Amino acid sequence: MARKVIDCRVMPSESHCSLTITGEEDEVVRAAAQHAVDVHGHTDGEELRRGIRENLQDAVDLSTNEGAFVQIIEFRTRRIGEVEAMMDAWADAVGANRTARWGMLTGDREQPDTFVEVVEFPNYDQAMANSNHPATTEFADKLRKLSDADPVFRNLDVRGVFV
Repeated sequence: MARKVIDCRVMPSESHCSLTITGEEDEVVRAAAQHAVDVHGHTDGEELRRGIRENLQDAVDLSTNEGAFVQIIEFRTRRIGEVEAMMDAWADAVGANRTARWGMLTGDREQPDTFVEVVEFPNYDQAMANSNHPATTEFADKLRKLSDADPVFRNLDVRGVFV
């Protein structure tokens, strides 16, 4: 079951509360309802809990650990919509064989049409299993065709994590 999250920072509030609650859906609803009553002065009831459930999001864990492996792919394209659709198709094609823990696509503010994808794996071996998957090979070939120049790949061992 996917973990859920609710974050007071995205809800309008006079108290500017910054609490984030993550866990299984029922746990989050229960804790968020108690928090809404204790801190925000709401009345507990079915309406409050329904509103909380409607605002739950799937939790995304972007943490990493020493020993993990990160791949950074920098590329230039004027066809980013096609690349994003291709990324969705890759995720569907690789399915349960996906070894990446998380990934993010970013756009460079100072260099238009320049993008960086960051993908984290538990370790180098898992990254290589991902790279050797036929769906990943197809993705890389298509990315080269959509890019204005060859993408630059950086393969990085995580030596430490700083917060």
